[in-house]
Amino acid sequence: MFESADNDMKVSPIVSTTDIPTEELMSEALEDNSADELAQLTEEYVPRQITANDLEGSLDDAYAASMVIVDDGQMVNGTVVRVDKDEVLVDIGYKSEGVIPARELSIRNDVDPGELVSIGDDVEALVLQKEDKDGRLLLSKKRAQYERAWGSIEEIKERDGMVSGPVIEVVKGGLIVDIGLRGFLPASLVELRRVRDLQPYIGRSIEAKIIELDKNRNNVVLSRRAYLEETQKEQREDFLTNLSPGEVRSGVVSSVVNFGAFVDLGGMDGLIHVSELSWKHVDHPGSVVAVGDEVTVQVLEVDMDRERISLSLKATQQDPWQEFASGHRVGELVYGRVTKLVPFGSFVQVGDGIEGLVHISEMSAHHIDLPEQVVTPGEELWVKIIDIDLQRRRISLSIKQAAEGGVVAQEYQEHFGEHAFDDQGNYIGPSEVDPAVEAAWAEYYAELESPGDGEAAAEAPSAEAPAEAAGEEAAVAAEPEPTE
Repeated sequence: MFESADNDMKVSPIVSTTDIPTEELMSEALEDNSADELAQLTEEYVPRQITANDLEGSLDDAYAASMVIVDDGQMVNGTVVRVDKDEVLVDIGYKSEGVIPARELSIRNDVDPGELVSIGDDVEALVLQKEDKDGRLLLSKKRAQYERAWGSIEEIKERDGMVSGPVIEVVKGGLIVDIGLRGFLPASLVELRRVRDLQPYIGRSIEAKIIELDKNRNNVVLSRRAYLEETQKEQREDFLTNLSPGEVRSGVVSSVVNFGAFVDLGGMDGLIHVSELSWKHVDHPGSVVAVGDEVTVQVLEVDMDRERISLSLKATQQDPWQEFASGHRVGELVYGRVTKLVPFGSFVQVGDGIEGLVHISEMSAHHIDLPEQVVTPGEELWVKIIDIDLQRRRISLSIKQAAEGGVVAQEYQEHFGEHAFDDQGNYIGPSEVDPAVEAAWAEYYAELESPGDGEAAAEAPSAEAPAEAAGEEAAVAAEPEPTE
């Protein structure tokens, strides 16, 4: 600095220290040079400019212009500067850092923020609120991801493409797949057949087809089965081509439904309708088969167009009607139980799943108006076979003809001992009750279904019952009367 004549202080421009003469130089100049040379040295000094004042307007305006302008719903980019257990701070160039709550980080629930982002990561977020009640800028990474994903998801749906992503959650009725948003995959559409246990799919990356898309309801429904059917179409066609009606195959029951059971044949599932599960009446398929059972089935029909296979389980089993017809003949006496009364007669069970009709005209030697005048449901009695129609699966029986006697069916002769019957098969049992015969009857009753109400079911007849049914006069006249 230099002092002026009027003693006012003035500041010289900022100069570089290398441009200012040192005392040593000044001294040398005084010693070696004249005063004129010194004046010339100082006049030649020109101060060097360090910076220029290029600020236009005020400093506040310049500060405001350097800040990012944001609005609600705007997409912004920033850098993670802090990660806490319940939130993440992001620098987007705003006057304050943006806050992403943990719940707004990902479509996954209950995930540690530290597992999703790290300090220094670049993230895209959507502005939820410029200022909350605490004056904070609220952001959502999840919503930004959601908005980006919808565009690509809609484009994939339009071209009938596939999406892929990891399974992140098991919910009621299916799985949640991360495809940039939460896609719902119903349990029935996970595989070609329904899957019972969905837990093994957690973390597994799968491909699926979009079958339903509704942005307003935030609803995306996926089908992995559609993807598998499309990719395995050629294999299924080959499998169906090599499958013929009448062919017998082995398989495993994959699922049981109200109308039947599905069987995995090793390439595709076939359906056993409830009517094809058993020769007996089936109330529910679960009473015949269970998931995991190995079964032998016959192919009934192959529908190439609908890719459906109809199977039969009972076709691989002995037909009880055929078995009954081959083991019995018209005129034989068989033992049965009354199952149902109808206005025109009564039905009597004479074998496993085999029922015959006793017409009201064959119930008694004298005229009756109602079947209940002769029999009651659950009553056990001897009847005579008067007709077998195997094609129509009908058996006609007679109570009144059984009372007239006849040949007892071979199965009963074997059961009670051939010594109790003559050469023609008529019952000639011992005059005294044989304990062995009593035991045989007890064993026979145990094999039959238990009767209904105890009051309606008749007591088991004694050993003399066959003789009584066949007629005392035609069998053994000296046989004692049966006990009540």
